[in-house]
Amino acid sequence: MTGTPPLLRVEHLSVRFAARGAVDGQLRALDDVSFEIAPGETLGVVGESGCGKSTLARALLRLVPVAAGRLVFDGRDYTFDDETTLRSLRRAVRLVFQDPLASLNPRFTIGQSVREPLEIFEPSLTRTDRDRAVAVALERVGLGSHFAQRYPHELSGGQNQRVSIARALIGEPRLLLCDESVSALDVSVQAQILNLLADLQRDTGVSILFISHDLSVVRHISHRLMVLYLGRVMEQGDAATVFASPAHPYTRSLLDAVPIADPVRERARAARLAPLTGDLPSPLNPPSGCVFRTRCPLASEQCRMVAPTLSTRGATQFACHHPQG
Repeated sequence: MTGTPPLLRVEHLSVRFAARGAVDGQLRALDDVSFEIAPGETLGVVGESGCGKSTLARALLRLVPVAAGRLVFDGRDYTFDDETTLRSLRRAVRLVFQDPLASLNPRFTIGQSVREPLEIFEPSLTRTDRDRAVAVALERVGLGSHFAQRYPHELSGGQNQRVSIARALIGEPRLLLCDESVSALDVSVQAQILNLLADLQRDTGVSILFISHDLSVVRHISHRLMVLYLGRVMEQGDAATVFASPAHPYTRSLLDAVPIADPVRERARAARLAPLTGDLPSPLNPPSGCVFRTRCPLASEQCRMVAPTLSTRGATQFACHHPQG
């Protein structure tokens, strides 16, 4: 995908919320976040709960206010567009939620839920055209058109997530924002949904921003990877390179936390690893310098005094004074 103009470009994005108890009266949910997503590419975004992953997805849809930075989709800056102009963006960029059952109206049939975006974004379509589009969307995600007459409570979790994906894909969006969209599912069902997303991307060319706290999930779907911690980018770049040779201690600690199926190898690995200790600091009062320093085994006085900027090494970038690998 080298040389392809990005579909989405995010430059120095910051999101802040007024918060009592914060050092300057503001919680910095995202701080100076920059990345790109190419057409047909998947960017995996990982980090612990509270690191700003879901805020990022909502900021991209302008559902939370942007304090600073630029959001550029298909060459057009939409950072401060009004609600009327944002309508076309929200047709092209769709969100798939974590809990499929909670994201579907229990009073709507599956057909009504999948058809609803067409009623919003393409009101000129006839009822017959919409019904035909719903049938195609359900078939595309591996459900028969007869599911249109059923209700969410009659389906399994995996089936409801397929419905949510069909609802997001109807109208041919160009970017899917998947916010922990498999974390509520069993492992075997997770694999089915990940394979479905990969197949849909291959067939339609849709780009995906895939948010997860689980690196083992992200590994199987992402072309590139971005690691967030307290709203800052710790590391990003080619996924294979980051997984093979992480530069940031936080990335390495997340990789070390991924279990190995072989119990003998898992015990041997656990014996030589130093697990990540301590809790995520409060975003109301983040540490000075490097925000990861309070949990980092390599932290130094420099880390306390100076916040690291992103450095480039090969196909990755990292914010660390003491990179590994």
